[in-house]
Amino acid sequence: MDNAISNSVQLSIPSIRRSKLKEAINLYGCIRVLETHNPISALIAENVNANDVDSGMNVEYQGFWSSSLTDSVSRGKPDIEFLDIKSRMLNISDIFEVTSKLLIIDGDTGGKVDHFLLNIRSLERLGVSAIIVEDKTGLKKNSLFGNEVEQDQATIGSFCTKIKRGKDSQLTQEFMIIARVESLILEAGMNDALERAFAYSESGADGVMIHSRSPDGQEIFEFAKEYRAKYPNKILVCVPTSYNEVKFNELKNAGFNVVIYANHMLRAAYKAMEYSSKKILQNGRTFETEPDLLSIRKILDLVPGTR
Repeated sequence: MDNAISNSVQLSIPSIRRSKLKEAINLYGCIRVLETHNPISALIAENVNANDVDSGMNVEYQGFWSSSLTDSVSRGKPDIEFLDIKSRMLNISDIFEVTSKLLIIDGDTGGKVDHFLLNIRSLERLGVSAIIVEDKTGLKKNSLFGNEVEQDQATIGSFCTKIKRGKDSQLTQEFMIIARVESLILEAGMNDALERAFAYSESGADGVMIHSRSPDGQEIFEFAKEYRAKYPNKILVCVPTSYNEVKFNELKNAGFNVVIYANHMLRAAYKAMEYSSKKILQNGRTFETEPDLLSIRKILDLVPGTR
């Protein structure tokens, strides 16, 4: 067997892939994770690298983010936890067939506790490294709406129970459950965010994700300082969609371990497809679109085994 194929097969074994999140954090301190909503976007994320403009160092993504938003939207479905996790795992399985990097799944609210426990077992078997679950209840709405739509946080006690039972149910040591704190999104205040983060961590969460809509990112830096003072070794995750001027190294220096770029691959694809489709209509032919398109040869070369 070709060495490159052999190595890819070895790295994609579930037990090896599942353990790569802990290994990557231990190695790098802070890792970059990119949204991938299908195998093609995952192949791009698997292979892309670039020189960082500040350090000049060559950098890459260490893992994939399976987003409930982009998984739903790419299927034309609303982001209201309508797309069940079994359907999403089929997509992850397709991604895993052609890639080797770790994957973290957006678990929305986690659903009913008994279903959550069963889903954790399924994710472990598949090779997923972690699930991030948010502390909301009822019909799930996208966090970036904030209080523009009705969203309710779970009680601290009920969410702690979900975390504890989830941790008790898992079969492997490598798998992680990360609690997503929505207090800043819902304008409940920093004290509420920290109270919840501390409680979830005490209940067994491997770490927390703090979410924020603030464009300057200052409140997530404040949160990180307070959380790190109490939990220096727990995993700390952020998603800088709203505070997009904040750089990776600033987040790393603040104590974050995982930076998730949560929806950018789908957003980029939509804009490019809309532009090209309009240009074909305008010109009555495809010739004018060619400079903006990937060549057929590169498409064929992107997928291993096509030749």
